[in-house]
Amino acid sequence: MTQTVSRRAWEDTARPFPYVLMYHSVAVHTRDPYLVTVDPRRFEQQLRWLRRNGLRGVSMRELMLARRDGDGRGLVGLTFDDGYADFAHNVLPALRRHGCTATVFVIAGRLGGHNEWDADGPRKQLMSADEVRWCAEAGMEIGSHGLLHRKLSLVDDAELLAEVAESRVLLREVSGQDVDGFCYPYGDVDPRVVNLVAAAGYDYGCAIWRSEVSGRHALPRTYVGDHDGPLRLLAKRMRHRFTQQR
Repeated sequence: MTQTVSRRAWEDTARPFPYVLMYHSVAVHTRDPYLVTVDPRRFEQQLRWLRRNGLRGVSMRELMLARRDGDGRGLVGLTFDDGYADFAHNVLPALRRHGCTATVFVIAGRLGGHNEWDADGPRKQLMSADEVRWCAEAGMEIGSHGLLHRKLSLVDDAELLAEVAESRVLLREVSGQDVDGFCYPYGDVDPRVVNLVAAAGYDYGCAIWRSEVSGRHALPRTYVGDHDGPLRLLAKRMRHRFTQQR
């Protein structure tokens, strides 16, 4: 498989990257060794902060369409990795209260399972097929997080194709909507992986803040955790603005 990142994978890099926040789980917790969980009360505060500052959280699909039309001002991408069941039960109601939408990246081969990849963390329930469908019907975007939550740079070409392409087919069937976005487990991305995601027909891909490659199919995101109150959110917003000055 070619190691050259396709033109499509790199398009849009001449423009500032959109501001995209990366969440995982929103739930009451007592132990969180991987720092992936935000308390529901803190999440409400973070959504209120966005709205008070003239910002609205939206799905990646809505954000990318707005950018295409030249009107993405005031929009912030909200993304949730892993497809935890608390997205359906805690995140969705809060988003509705604040007039927001979001993208949840679901692990297609683990529907109804648990976060088995987090060896030292508390077990968290993943959304079932019915919960994924429910979120899609409520206006949330369903994206792919692969089949099994694996480091994609380490798998062979056949396994990579299944993680990227097969997961998309499965989630289309479950959600009843097009699956336009892919999110790289662990933020693990290299040119071979990005190239295949673009070739598989995904409109965009989400990486993490600092990745080996970046572009439309490896968009950087800003991590948000339970310690992020107003001042930290402001600092992260300003950091994004500063790094986008070209």
